[in-house]
Amino acid sequence: MTAPEAVATASARLQALESTLNSIVRGKPDVVRLSVVCLLARGHLLIEDVPGVGKTTLAHALARSLDCSFHRLQCTSDMLPGDILGVTVFNARTGEFEFKRGPIFTNLLLADEINRTTPKTQSALLEAMNEHQITIDGVTYPMAEPFMVIATQNPVEHHGTYPLPESQMDRFLMRIRVGYPDTASEREIVRAARPATAPDVRPVLRPAELLDIQRAVTSIRVDDALLDYILAIVEATRRHEQLALGVSPRGAQGLYRAAQAMALVEGRDYVLPDDIKRLAVPVFAHRVVLNQRTTLITRSTEVSERILNEILKQIEVPL
Repeated sequence: MTAPEAVATASARLQALESTLNSIVRGKPDVVRLSVVCLLARGHLLIEDVPGVGKTTLAHALARSLDCSFHRLQCTSDMLPGDILGVTVFNARTGEFEFKRGPIFTNLLLADEINRTTPKTQSALLEAMNEHQITIDGVTYPMAEPFMVIATQNPVEHHGTYPLPESQMDRFLMRIRVGYPDTASEREIVRAARPATAPDVRPVLRPAELLDIQRAVTSIRVDDALLDYILAIVEATRRHEQLALGVSPRGAQGLYRAAQAMALVEGRDYVLPDDIKRLAVPVFAHRVVLNQRTTLITRSTEVSERILNEILKQIEVPL
């Protein structure tokens, strides 16, 4: 099979995956597309939105569509790192210590309301998210492959929450918002005899097939001019007067991989400038840190996205 044929085949499978997800998460094709791109780029997803808009449904449907294992954590303030990673216990029958694996040993982990856990517990995810492994009592355990963390948080309710630190935010490839459905989609949701649920979903891709597609993403061509375009955006965030901290090199790598994944989903073996422009805000906005004066004026989520959009308008797009 030639490279163009392989891309076309992968794109067709991914279109089927998106179609399945859109039948569950109605009226949100852009959210579904970004979720699939994040998955293909081997990234982790942070969904920031109010309750009841389909965040959990999206995560569960994605797991069912891929026929992969799924665990959901309802994060609380009394949750301990061992509740996520697992614990070492003494087996009286064998006289030996055994490691009991926690819910993180799964293909897709949903950390619901992640900002309700303490910083100590949040940090338990760091090694797993970045290295795809964890170390307990000096022993390293690899994660299942594929492995993806989808975390949610409510941007409105702040009582009893612990804001994610910059090091944790930087581990997420994207931050997206689901938003309310349009009127037509909401009418379908309300009229339905019962809501569409993840158990209704039949697998579209197997984990082994997904791993093959993830490897194919790295073969998508990115011209040097487009790489320079990414770096120009990154540099602009570091020089912006309203930002105390710009995008990290990890963020630049993330946009590069996400653009490759977007091209593959759309059936191309090359990246376009529009791929980068479309992905820059969801990949970069949560990584920048506003200076203190800007933070006092307005909410950080909206202003960071506005700054990124302004930067995109100012930087010349390569032809």
